[in-house]
Amino acid sequence: MKHLFESWKYIGKNIWFVLPFAVIPAVFLALSLDYSAISMLARGFFTGAPRLTFWEYFRTWSIVGMGSWLNGIYSVFAFVCTVVFAALMLSFVEKHMRIGKRTLSGIMGGFLDNLLSAAVIGLVYTLLYELWALILSALLFLISNIPSRAFVYLLGIAVFLLLTYALLYIATVFYLWLPCRQMTGFGFYNAFLYSYRLMLGIRWELILGFLISLSAAFLVLTGVAFLPEFVFRIVGVIVFVALFLSFCIRMETAYFRTDKLDREDILKSYKEY
Repeated sequence: MKHLFESWKYIGKNIWFVLPFAVIPAVFLALSLDYSAISMLARGFFTGAPRLTFWEYFRTWSIVGMGSWLNGIYSVFAFVCTVVFAALMLSFVEKHMRIGKRTLSGIMGGFLDNLLSAAVIGLVYTLLYELWALILSALLFLISNIPSRAFVYLLGIAVFLLLTYALLYIATVFYLWLPCRQMTGFGFYNAFLYSYRLMLGIRWELILGFLISLSAAFLVLTGVAFLPEFVFRIVGVIVFVALFLSFCIRMETAYFRTDKLDREDILKSYKEY
């Protein structure tokens, strides 16, 4: 849990510096969600009718924007903005933690170094998530055809939890790869090997951190799915801001701790005037 608290402590102390990096990706991520499908599943689940078509299930879980052509356009912008602003923010945060200087000067050099790595890891995580959404949707559709409603609920929840655990377990494999490349300058493969060894010591902490963040986001978005769409979108932006900040900044805090690097933003050996 220490990595989770370290990341949120950093966010709390530096919120006005890191918040601008998260707003634009969060807006497009919220707009890319299929409100009608999410609302349909939420209402069906709580009214005792959790039976949707495969396409409706997939629209609910996918972040690629399957609901309409507009959702699809928003999802493209969401991916591009997430990659660009993650690369920018990681450059800013890495500089702050490494030398204790919380300024924008020099972050463009780090941004250019991070951009390709951020695009690669963004694509990897998007493909992993969409594969999870595809498998989950297919299984939930098959389960929904079982005559027993109680069995549909029990088996559906069990499958959701099991697949989510598998997704989070796999997600940890690549989690420290980007900050490792950023800090060491290793090539893609060597950075992966080194970051993977570092990750093994904190895998369960990372999974727990992911689980807490995603559970909170899931419960909030499910709750507001019963409200008008504009409320759902506004709350969605807030949720994705929190997820974006926690996911990216936890990369840096976890890497500095596992690689036993001093954090100058805490030691304050560099004094800003």
